[in-house]
Amino acid sequence: QVQFVESGGGLVQPGGSLRLSCAASETISSIYIIAWYRQAPGKQRSHVASITSFGITDYADSVKGRFTISRDGAKNTIYPQMNNLEAEDTAIYYCNARYGVRRGSTVTGSWGQGTQVTVSS
Repeated sequence: QVQFVESGGGLVQPGGSLRLSCAASETISSIYIIAWYRQAPGKQRSHVASITSFGITDYADSVKGRFTISRDGAKNTIYPQMNNLEAEDTAIYYCNARYGVRRGSTVTGSWGQGTQVTVSS
């Protein structure tokens, strides 16, 4: 079972930027879809963005135009570049793998600890 380690979170002011990293335990070329999810206080975990092994991306409406997901095959790492952050982006961010193209498809990896993103002035 593939495992992921998230990092790069922190405290940022509204309008600021962060880049998170998701390091996979195996070559990402063998994983069809890797996705970022987030869970805010009192909310259910939701899909943020995903990228396929072919580079096809999908974004939640709430982050489209502000977040950019990318991958580095040499480092087995996935990144979201998060710009123009809003208070509503405050959450713990997780990455995971899935087979299905549907956003809500069951993940195939184990959930990691996540990385905390806090957007506040």
